Amino acid sequence: MKFIHAADIHIDSALAGLSAQEDAPVELLRTATRSAFSALIDRAIEEKVAFIIIAGDLYDTDWKEYNTGFFFNREMARLNAVGIIAIVLYGNHDAENDMTKKLTAPPNVRVFDSAKAHTIRLEELRVALHGQSFKQADMRENLVPGYPDPVSGWLNIGVLHTNLQGTIHAPYDPCTLTELQNKGYAYWALGHVHLFAILAEASGVVFPGNLQGRHVRETGPRGAVLVTYEDGELRRPQRLLVDVVRWAQANVDITGTQTREEVVAKVGQVFRHILDHEADGRPVACRVVLSGKAAAHGELFGQARQLRAELIAQAINVAGDNLWIEKIKVQSQPATDPIAIAERGDAVAELQELFGKAAQDPAFLASLKDELSPLLAKMPHDLFKQDVPALLALKNGNFPALIAEIAPSVIDRIARED
Repeated sequence: MKFIHAADIHIDSALAGLSAQEDAPVELLRTATRSAFSALIDRAIEEKVAFIIIAGDLYDTDWKEYNTGFFFNREMARLNAVGIIAIVLYGNHDAENDMTKKLTAPPNVRVFDSAKAHTIRLEELRVALHGQSFKQADMRENLVPGYPDPVSGWLNIGVLHTNLQGTIHAPYDPCTLTELQNKGYAYWALGHVHLFAILAEASGVVFPGNLQGRHVRETGPRGAVLVTYEDGELRRPQRLLVDVVRWAQANVDITGTQTREEVVAKVGQVFRHILDHEADGRPVACRVVLSGKAAAHGELFGQARQLRAELIAQAINVAGDNLWIEKIKVQSQPATDPIAIAERGDAVAELQELFGKAAQDPAFLASLKDELSPLLAKMPHDLFKQDVPALLALKNGNFPALIAEIAPSVIDRIARED
């Protein structure tokens, strides 16, 4: 017998940071969570599983329209046609009190009630699934003590949406690994934490991760797990990767580069590596992070639009329409050494000294505020929303930070031209 354990599907949740970008395929991004779920149902049918478990956050929030529910019912009807049961538990994103719209599901769908923990029995399979849906999103109570005792002689599976104390996610339904192991179940199908993890081999405590990465903090492969029960034992879960868009971060050390063209070429090499070794044939949404000390840093300073355009062109050259840039973060530094500049004793050294004094001069900072603050109101929206350190300092009114960010690049550029 085989079953699939999935969680954190977040149907119809948008992929963040890409839909407004000129190079991103809006339709693919808009339907990514649906496509990943449909791919999961395809795999369930191909593998001839007996049942599928959804351990919370099937939906991202209350439906904006009934089409979300229609989509889920169609996918469940596909399972029903081949005799596959769906076990659903609701978590913090789709808690009972937060969902105002509902539809009657096909007869193969069994849902855990939110009133108290209880057992769903699959008589023919001799499988007992124990669980409790969230009544409200902010569930800070530990529900595990109320879970039923295991059914003797049956395969017992606990279904739980939890942060599991010690993980980094929001503290919903907190419990400990020891509590889960002491319950006596053969397998714990967990949800809420979006990273894949097998926390205890012997007692089968598993987070499958979310089905589709939705932003750049959810990089790498995403999917569910396939579990086989054979000769009275559970085999190690196998990952089923069903994400349709893969998120990645291109970390590019530009040390040694002299020009923007060299930087762009280096980024292209990293794009190629991601496509060949991290994408598994999927299109990629990518954040570019530039680091290191380089002479080329001066050519990146204040050139966010041009740099983005050139990196988009490089992405097209490398990957066609299969790689899009979510954001570019320039964290590189000038190659010039401030100590060496100070030792020159020339006009450039004097300018560097003036920048240092200016950051601590209240009168100068006040005049800088008067001069620059009105520019924010006139700034084009696409420029205003860019994640550029100097711009963020200006938005926050942190003018010492603005000087500290700009001064090294100005000094570097003048020193190299000199």
